[in-house]
Amino acid sequence: MAISSAVDAGSLFPPLNPKVFVVDDDPSVRDSLEGLISARGWETETFATAHEFLSRPQISDPSCLVLDVSLPGISGLELQNHLVSRGISIPIIFITGHGDVPMTVKAMKAGAMEFLTKPFCHGELFGAIELALARSHSAIGGDAELRELHERHRSLSRREQEVMALVVKGSMNKQVGYELGISEITVKAHRGKMMRKMKARSLAELVIMGSKLQQRSPLN
Repeated sequence: MAISSAVDAGSLFPPLNPKVFVVDDDPSVRDSLEGLISARGWETETFATAHEFLSRPQISDPSCLVLDVSLPGISGLELQNHLVSRGISIPIIFITGHGDVPMTVKAMKAGAMEFLTKPFCHGELFGAIELALARSHSAIGGDAELRELHERHRSLSRREQEVMALVVKGSMNKQVGYELGISEITVKAHRGKMMRKMKARSLAELVIMGSKLQQRSPLN
C-alpha cells in the first residue's frame, strides 16, 4: 500500500476528495470520531487494527491518519515506524489516553503532526486534521509537478540532456560546445529544442527545474 502524503495550509482541496483514516481498537471511539469528522464534511474510514489499515488499497487523494497509540498487535508508534521505513508519507495525528513526554517527543521526531491526549477538544482535532490534509494536498501537488518534470526530461535526447546539464551549471554556449566537442551553432539548436521540450521560458526557470530534478525522484 502506498498512501500519498508535507505544509501549505493556504490552499484547500477541491476538486480532490480528502479522506481521514481513523485507527482505534475501541468501537465507541471509532464511531464517535467517524461521526464528528464526517459532520465536518471529510470522508472518513475507520479501522480497528494497524493490520486492517495496512491492508487498505492505495489512494491518490489528500489523506491523514488519526491514530491511537495503544493498539492490539502493532501499536500506533510501531505503525508510524513501519510507514516511515516503507517510505509511505501520510500526516499522522496521534490520540492517546495516557500520553507522556518521551512518547510525544518520539512521535513528533518521527514526523507526527499532533499528539492529542484524551479527552481532547473537538476544535483541536479539527484544526490538526485541516493542517494535516493541507500538508497532504501540498505534497501531492509537488509530486505531480516533479513527475511531469521527469517526463519532460526523459523526452530529451541524450545530447539535449547533456546540453541541459551544462547550461544549468552556468556554462555559456561556447563552453558547452567545447565540453561536448560540437559547434556553438549546434549547441544553440540543441538548446532551443531542449528549452521547448522542458517548457522553460527562461534560463532562470530552467535552472530551477534542474535543481528540482536533482533533489529527489517522483513517487510511484
